[in-house]
Amino acid sequence: MIRIGVLVSGSGSNLQSIMDACAAGEIDGTVVMVISNVEGVYALERAERGGIPSRVISHADYPDREAFDAELAKALLECRVDLVCLAGFMRVLTPSFLRTFPGRVMNIHPALLPSFPGLHVRQKAIDYGVRFSGCTVHFVDEGVDTGPIIIQAVVPVYPQDTEEELKERILRLEHRIYPKAIGLFSQGRLSIDGRRVVVRGLAKDETACLINPPLGL
Repeated sequence: MIRIGVLVSGSGSNLQSIMDACAAGEIDGTVVMVISNVEGVYALERAERGGIPSRVISHADYPDREAFDAELAKALLECRVDLVCLAGFMRVLTPSFLRTFPGRVMNIHPALLPSFPGLHVRQKAIDYGVRFSGCTVHFVDEGVDTGPIIIQAVVPVYPQDTEEELKERILRLEHRIYPKAIGLFSQGRLSIDGRRVVVRGLAKDETACLINPPLGL
């Protein structure tokens, strides 16, 4: 059973999906610590309701990113975490933090990486006119949204979509694929080979495809 630390900055809906998956046995693990860099966010209330210890470590209290990340790493090491999950954590982690947890930091991003890294990506996808968007769970490296990809989910984008409509469509899948990625990690089925994440026991479906607009239109 793995010990999971979750870093948050907001409402924590992905945190909730991870907690629920642990409770349902879909992840062979448990969340042992939730850390927020922002006071009073709803994610902290979710942790309290779930009986999970939580802390606020505000980046504003530290002179630089290195000092802040050192305190984060210290707190997580004290909890003996096996995996660090970013769930709406609005900070870029330093190389020194990532070296403390090599191959053991995951993030979820609301776009199909490597397209649309960074912020405000749902509106960027709409503005660009893509037919599909989605979400990506990846291991975190020293870039911004550049780490090896674990799992992706795809949703259609329609010409009349608002950013909020696309956000909700993607978020429903985020809550499904993030726990799946963590579950695979907890089963020891993930390994990193350069840019690729190898999933042991992955089956192929040669007929799988998505087309938008549909061919029968």
